[in-house]
Amino acid sequence: MTTDTSNLTILLIPGHWLGAWAWDEVLEHLTSLGHRAIPLTLPGLDETDTDRLSRTLDEQAAAIEQAATGSSGPVVIVAHSGANAPVSLALDRYPELFSRVIWVDSGPATSGVASAPDFPEDMEGLSLPPFELLEEQASIEGLSAIVLERFRERAVSEPGTVLRQIVQLTNDARFDLPTTFVCCSIPSSQVIELVKAGHPMFAEVANLKNVHYVDLPTGHWPMWSRPSDLAHILASESSTN
Repeated sequence: MTTDTSNLTILLIPGHWLGAWAWDEVLEHLTSLGHRAIPLTLPGLDETDTDRLSRTLDEQAAAIEQAATGSSGPVVIVAHSGANAPVSLALDRYPELFSRVIWVDSGPATSGVASAPDFPEDMEGLSLPPFELLEEQASIEGLSAIVLERFRERAVSEPGTVLRQIVQLTNDARFDLPTTFVCCSIPSSQVIELVKAGHPMFAEVANLKNVHYVDLPTGHWPMWSRPSDLAHILASESSTN
């Protein structure tokens, strides 16, 4: 079932080290498809903010709430990768603001868990690691040398305050929200099996009441490796109840 998208807003939240710029190509395709999309740079990821390394998940969730409240119609929120912590917090605190959540090679954070609980207290932020180390944790399939160079040049360190903060979720209304998983580096069949097996990384997924899986085989940054395909998926999923 589809819905009227004339006043719908697609709110794009990038993952670690990234600002709104990460969605440039996807934004261009969504606009050409007739959709209103807003990419957001979360507090802590704005390189012009002199206090950015002291920002918190609470501030990030508040920024998401402010962006959603400023929209005149339904809001679909799209979360990539490490945006799962602030987006999960926003969904828990303001579920009524969103018509759907779309996780892009990501998924809801687990309550009581921090993104990096052991990140050293004496370190202000986590810089983008060398790509040979990064690809041990996340696939860079489909990213050209030019894209990787841009990634390196524009990435900012992830605030340690954000990485260490525990996500506390209390509102079960978040489980009612229609949810789409865009599966890239891990296929949907494997995600479903992990959910069934009770894998702790997917603990929240088992509680969701309206879930749809879409496969987009590529690396962990599909906004760069397959921007047109990702935009079409976001547009299609946003118009589905």
